[in-house]
Amino acid sequence: MSLPIPSQQHERSRILDILRGIALLGIILANYPVISLWVFQGPPVWETMPTANIDMPLGFFHFVFIDGKFYTLFSLLFGIGFSIILLKAQHQNTNGLSIFYRRLFILLLIGLFHSLFIWIGDILLLYALVGMLLPLFRNVKDKNLLIIAAALILCPILIDSLRVLSNDSIHFAAPLSKMQAHMEKGINITDDNFATWLIQHNTYSELFRFNTAEFFMRWSMLLNTNRIFKVLGIFILGLYVGRKLIYIKLEENKALLKRIRLWGFIIGIPVSVGYALAELMAPHIPDPKGLLNTVAYAFSVVPLSLAYTTTISLWYLKNKDNKLLGIFAAPGRMALTNYFLQSIIGISIFYGIGLGYGAKTGLAYVLLTAIGVYTLQIIYSHLWLRYFNYGPLEWVWRMLTYGRILRLRKD
Repeated sequence: MSLPIPSQQHERSRILDILRGIALLGIILANYPVISLWVFQGPPVWETMPTANIDMPLGFFHFVFIDGKFYTLFSLLFGIGFSIILLKAQHQNTNGLSIFYRRLFILLLIGLFHSLFIWIGDILLLYALVGMLLPLFRNVKDKNLLIIAAALILCPILIDSLRVLSNDSIHFAAPLSKMQAHMEKGINITDDNFATWLIQHNTYSELFRFNTAEFFMRWSMLLNTNRIFKVLGIFILGLYVGRKLIYIKLEENKALLKRIRLWGFIIGIPVSVGYALAELMAPHIPDPKGLLNTVAYAFSVVPLSLAYTTTISLWYLKNKDNKLLGIFAAPGRMALTNYFLQSIIGISIFYGIGLGYGAKTGLAYVLLTAIGVYTLQIIYSHLWLRYFNYGPLEWVWRMLTYGRILRLRKD
């Protein structure tokens, strides 16, 4: 059976593109302190940097208002996207699941390439793997979807509580940690030189070897922090939003959006402050204070992310032609391309294979760099979409998904 031709860009919901574009801004602000290796240096090194006086309050602000919030928004949009694929397939009497799984398999390959050949902090591979579970919930009733989503988001609290009670005897990622240690030993990566290894080694083959070794570290971290449960919970929440067409029926859901905004900020900001303090004081489970970190994360990241989402949606509803919001639509339409470019530009600036500014740049300069890169992406995205229907990677992704050549250049 032939696959349907996907909808053109003008048929997409503008608010989703705007939200995706804003999520990309938050993601680059979250990722660049990691890509720049700043987070791996620690207070003794931070205090010697020229921007030390403003880096610490900036770091606290980063924990409270940025950390995790925009990846949560990205995950929510992914769940909404899954709903769109199913609804479209049902309307056209086609097999939405075959399209969905093909799309995810391609995303898995893209994420694996990104992890091994560009930057180890990739999120796409996790999204592809966890996303494959979403069809299990496509026939679940709306109310039950919300219950399941909440249970999954709160599940890490139970798991880490069991870790504390069992004196840290629960290790999901022990085999991965052993493999990581073995591969790190082979290329002489230690705790002492981890933050500078990528600066001292300036060939692409060495970057690939580093990424291959730390691939196991990345997945150990994802398992030990229960990220799979969190992401699946947000995906299911996005599935609910998409099924109810809330992103289209903004006016009808205006009162609901206002309530979510209010309670999202009321709960999210104070608990995010607690989360920031817990992260700085005791970042490692099973320390009971580390458990506070997990609790604070669960009750800060999701509420505040939803508050951001509803605030933007209500702002858009007030004036759909708002020029400030409108600038985010173009980068949002090219989200995959821009996500890749953020990583490529980041390692070119901060790693030894590029300019080598990592591990010695203060947080203030790192965040300014992130804003500068994103500004260029806004300009580039608007120029590109003036002449083309899709971003470069979006075009390839769509063609591989639908199994046919799609016109890239506009008439």
